[in-house]
Amino acid sequence: MFDATLHIPPFNVRLRSPFAAVRRHVHTFYPRSVLPQDSRVFIDFDIEVLPGRGLRRVWRPQARFLLDGAEPFFPLPAAQAAPMFEWGMNWCVAQRPMGWLVMHGAVLARDGAALVMPGFPGAGKSTLCASLAFIEGWRLLSDELTVLDPSDGLLVPHPRPISLKNNSIGVVTAFPGAHLGPIYRDTRKGTITHAACPPASMADAAQRARAAWIVFPRFEVGAALRIEQISRVEAFTLISEQSFNGERMGGPGFDALCAMFDHVTCHELVYGSTDGGLEGIRRICTP
Repeated sequence: MFDATLHIPPFNVRLRSPFAAVRRHVHTFYPRSVLPQDSRVFIDFDIEVLPGRGLRRVWRPQARFLLDGAEPFFPLPAAQAAPMFEWGMNWCVAQRPMGWLVMHGAVLARDGAALVMPGFPGAGKSTLCASLAFIEGWRLLSDELTVLDPSDGLLVPHPRPISLKNNSIGVVTAFPGAHLGPIYRDTRKGTITHAACPPASMADAAQRARAAWIVFPRFEVGAALRIEQISRVEAFTLISEQSFNGERMGGPGFDALCAMFDHVTCHELVYGSTDGGLEGIRRICTP
């Protein structure tokens, strides 16, 4: 049984699993995150990835995700145990940290200024996020989750592997410094894999950033580059739709999101290639 405590900023996670694929996933993507066994730290998430029960251990084997002993969603095929850990972590962060506002979106930073790219399905967010991290040298705060601390108005880094699917896998494979893990086929998201977070981003995970740009990217094959500045009101409405816990946070979450918009410019970006997406971000984020 693999049993380790991981510091995945800003959280401490206890992970237990008998699946060799889960152990390899941790050693591949979180090699410096494993804490000494005698560490006495507060555990934010107590996670188990376990085999299915009864016949499901041998007939069409399954993997189950448990948080604090409870099973929040249905099992998946055992071959998907490692990505199940990543999907389960997303669920944990979206559901648990009541003191922070959590939204679906990628966050990268440069010189303390953060670029937020809210994530709509099929928009190409993860591919553009990877290209900014590996080609342009932006610091990755998170590929999936925008975490805003209402107490200081800053974005909290949560660096983890970049989730890639389908056509984006071949694109990111060619990026300099990109290290991809195993490919998983026939998942609920299609064919997926993960790209390791750049080491420099992991090393700087204690450095928060202030939002400066909010960009809603949309990839369209062969499309000419289009950049349109939009109002903060429109952007606020769109990003509110991507909030996981805004309603539960109530007034403090609403106020924190309003305050974040005091410092940002907002754009929609349509692009038809990686080079086009990067050029669009350069134009938007150049002072």
